[in-house]
Amino acid sequence: MKAAQIHGPGSIKYDTVQDPIIKNQDDLILKVTSTAICGSDLHIYSGGIPQPRPMTIGHEFMGIVEEVGKNVTHLKRGDRIIVPFPISCGHCFFCDHELPGHCENSNPDHYGPEGGVLTEKGGGMFGYTDLYGGYDGGQAQYVRVPYAHVGPRVVPDNLTDEQVLFLTDIFPTGYSGVDWGEVKGGESVAIFGAGPVGIMAAKSAVLRGAAKVIVIDTVQYRLDKAKASTGCDTILWNSGSKDVVEQVRQFTKGRGADVCIDAVGFEPDRNLLERVDSALSFEVGSVKVLEACMSAVRRGGIVSVLGVYPYLYDAFPIGQFFDKGIQIRGGQAPVHKHIDKLLDYVKQGKVQLDDIITHRLPLSEVSHAYDIFNKKKDGCVKVILDPWK
Repeated sequence: MKAAQIHGPGSIKYDTVQDPIIKNQDDLILKVTSTAICGSDLHIYSGGIPQPRPMTIGHEFMGIVEEVGKNVTHLKRGDRIIVPFPISCGHCFFCDHELPGHCENSNPDHYGPEGGVLTEKGGGMFGYTDLYGGYDGGQAQYVRVPYAHVGPRVVPDNLTDEQVLFLTDIFPTGYSGVDWGEVKGGESVAIFGAGPVGIMAAKSAVLRGAAKVIVIDTVQYRLDKAKASTGCDTILWNSGSKDVVEQVRQFTKGRGADVCIDAVGFEPDRNLLERVDSALSFEVGSVKVLEACMSAVRRGGIVSVLGVYPYLYDAFPIGQFFDKGIQIRGGQAPVHKHIDKLLDYVKQGKVQLDDIITHRLPLSEVSHAYDIFNKKKDGCVKVILDPWK
């Protein structure tokens, strides 16, 4: 079969690889009909999260069931399904507590309670390096889905792939940020990052009744897409973080937002001086967006962290955290917890997900797709790949 494989930083190739097979009786084999590039895939592509061996990546995918193990009794060949990106066994302590990203059984080689940089990680994820289980991902024609009796959901025939594909990751992830922020109606929500996850967080804030939604980004066309998709207010981050924070406060009666959401993570846009400062501190990436969130949130407010932070940072503003009484929540989204409710929202027409798609390309052009997404070229916000072209 054909698949997108990572071959080191900046190198993604359209390779011929072995077809997947059933390894355990709770597996299924999926014929992938649609897949997408996620912002967190770029952390592997950049080398920020290392992957030394070639590996099929991608964790946003859906398709048609090709084969099932004998323990998978609720699905059959021909069913059309979406697959959550965390791999959950469905019966350990954390899966029982609706925390599938912390599954104790899906990442046996690198799992542990510490949450270290290169070991003792959480549960398995599709196509997200050997640190998270080494599972081949869905930017391919076929993929093996373990624990298939737990994660996959059948989708209605009257919904297109593009209408439901983002239920596998970015919509539940954006929704989780708003849910962690305890948005019940009437709040102000500031979202840092107008990429796909940031826009999905904005859509989720609107769904939950936020009175004011503000999206911040360094690229104007991404802000334009966010505004067109959600009707939010926007702030262009083209100067220092202090100016951005002041603008958020101006939108929120000087107090700051009730909820700030970091939808960027450890690899934000940075100038030369910021890069030099990180290098001198022996830090990979930056926490500048998280710091901006902590300044922009009101006293007693909540900061939700959706962006990936895999490393340690010494300059964490713990004094500000304490003085302002900020709550901080974050991590891998518990997709299994929210997916059924969010699928119902799509079925009922309460939310549209496919309006963020800017590029539809064949999987054979995956190198070009990663380049334009990574470098924010050609107005790229979200890329959908067809594995059969």
